[in-house]
Amino acid sequence: MTRATDRPRQAWLTIVGIGEDGLAGLGETARRAITEAPVLFGGERHLRLLPPSATQRREAWPSPFAAAFDRLLAHRGSPVCVLASGDPMLFGIGGSLAERLPPDEMRILPAPSSISLAAARMGWALQDVRVIPAHGRPLERVNLYLAPNARLLVLSADGRTPARLAALLDAQGFGGSRLTVFERLGGPAERRLDGLASDWAAPQQPCAALNLVAVACRAGAYARPLSRRCGLADDAFAHDGQLTKRDIRSATLARLGPLPGELLWDVGAGCGSIGIEWMRAERDCRALAIEPDAGRRALIERNREALGVPGLGLVAGRAPQALDGLAPPDAVFIGGGLTVDGVAEACWQALKPGGRLVANAVTVQSESFLVGLRARIGGDLTRISVAHAAPLGRFDGWRTAMPVTILTAIKPD
Repeated sequence: MTRATDRPRQAWLTIVGIGEDGLAGLGETARRAITEAPVLFGGERHLRLLPPSATQRREAWPSPFAAAFDRLLAHRGSPVCVLASGDPMLFGIGGSLAERLPPDEMRILPAPSSISLAAARMGWALQDVRVIPAHGRPLERVNLYLAPNARLLVLSADGRTPARLAALLDAQGFGGSRLTVFERLGGPAERRLDGLASDWAAPQQPCAALNLVAVACRAGAYARPLSRRCGLADDAFAHDGQLTKRDIRSATLARLGPLPGELLWDVGAGCGSIGIEWMRAERDCRALAIEPDAGRRALIERNREALGVPGLGLVAGRAPQALDGLAPPDAVFIGGGLTVDGVAEACWQALKPGGRLVANAVTVQSESFLVGLRARIGGDLTRISVAHAAPLGRFDGWRTAMPVTILTAIKPD
């Protein structure tokens, strides 16, 4: 039952999506929200699209942008209008404000986004397109989505992004991909540039800072498309031999069970294979690779970019000391340093309730440690033995790798 004290707050903040065509492209409700607001916030580019007003206070977003929220929320309770690009809830300020305000304090009036306009120009169904923001984020995230016939829309950081993207595609064997750059979509100065990634370095007019790139992926003979399901081939990773092999890695990740938005600690990360596949498996998965060896950290840096997860965090140091102050994990994998005093205990203590701890052992000593750890925290023990066919004289024989014992434990709520 709704009580009188639960009445919705009055919406004091109106967020209006606006395109490059300014007021002319908006409906009556959105135009009135802009012109009648006593205070108007927006980027300088958006504010320049409007006619002057002597009765309206206009504030351009500050730099750094993080200061904008305090300035805006200082007006809380008084009528304010905010201008946003296209759809404010699609990689826009609307989502950031929704994290700070209840929905009944806001009124959101979206316009067609640049993504919608680009898809319309290309004749692509939006549900078949992968959108990748590159402003404020590493462009190497594109590597995660490269696949034959994939359709990508990349939101550029600046006018140099299309050339950088073309070089990235060519280096990954996707030089035959067709790039279409849309500048100032929806406005009178809209422009389109087309070309192949492999020859984008040919003379091209400089791209405007405000642009979006549509990519129709074409894999060349040397491309190596990689599945996002767990179990990449071992040679997909640069490594020095310290690697959780493919079959064991698949079994390990199945037990870790990545879910969207969760955080993994990969303790004793080696070349980072577990953390990288964790992040590739699910949307917004996060991982921290804890690794004391500088050479292996360099391998992790190389692998995370090549395999499309540049956001993988690197922690230099040896557990358990290196674990101090890290965000609590939803899952932990202990691949190195298992028998070091305090490592397993620190991981179990930091693990969130309901979280999963998975640890692998190869030696007799580490397996014995897992048996004792299981007696203390519970869980399941599994031993896996893998054999591969290999030449034996004129025939083939089975070569059995060292068996691996896996402990899987779920922390009680």
